[in-house]
Amino acid sequence: MTVRSARIPVASRGDGDTLDLTGDLARELAACGLADGVAVLFIGGSTAGLTTIEFEPGAVGDLGRLFEEIAPRDRDYRHHQAWGDDNGHSHVRAALLGPSLSVPFTKGRLGLGTWQQVILVDFDTRPRRREVQVQFLGE
Repeated sequence: MTVRSARIPVASRGDGDTLDLTGDLARELAACGLADGVAVLFIGGSTAGLTTIEFEPGAVGDLGRLFEEIAPRDRDYRHHQAWGDDNGHSHVRAALLGPSLSVPFTKGRLGLGTWQQVILVDFDTRPRRREVQVQFLGE
């Protein structure tokens, strides 16, 4: 087994900005030279998360609305008291979504469904520059 590492830089607007990483991930897979295995993605930081979705405005909007229902922005979060900031909901939402994702690949192609894309959701309350770490494990 061989391991290849890559990083995907991301600039977001924050506040639920949802970014499609599928093209970047496919380019990094092609560059790594492996044919079969798994891509493991991880976003450092505690206010963003990774998942898959059909990346179209309706589905993305539905996901955002669901997070607003589960962890509303205007709730009084203890995190605000501890740090004097305004992003308690961002931490809760990111914890629910999770910081990592695994995607298999075969014959140099990501094993995603037809309408499935890899996305990053940045829940923080301000624009951010982030870096998604990727490790390709395979042959």
